[in-house]
Amino acid sequence: MSMHDNIAVWTDRDPTLDEEIAALDDEDVFDMANLVESQTGMPGIVTITTVMGKHGPRVKYLIKPGRHQPSFSVTIEAAPRVVASSLDERDLRRMAETVIAWVALNHESLAAFWWDGADWTAPDVQTFIAGLKKV
Repeated sequence: MSMHDNIAVWTDRDPTLDEEIAALDDEDVFDMANLVESQTGMPGIVTITTVMGKHGPRVKYLIKPGRHQPSFSVTIEAAPRVVASSLDERDLRRMAETVIAWVALNHESLAAFWWDGADWTAPDVQTFIAGLKKV
């Protein structure tokens, strides 16, 4: 599958950040942040974005930073769930429950960032990130 295939057809694995960004239209605008353990309370990286692509609100978990790293995506909702993964099964089992718990704890704030964050100022984003709860 090429990097320019539509994200909507990726059902077998979680696309990398690079693949997701490459699939966006030229007019698509989004903001993102890579959150680290001191901000989330869990090892690894949680990538949060404003509206991105053709899927619903979600976060992406990576073991280490990088646009080409394997990951898994978790829906942003009161009862979050893993919707796609390119991590090996061992790493997915090790981290999924913790990431799901973190998203559940912060789902209202994360949803606000997803839907409205592109209009926020830098101080608004900093306040939002500082207010996220850790697991």
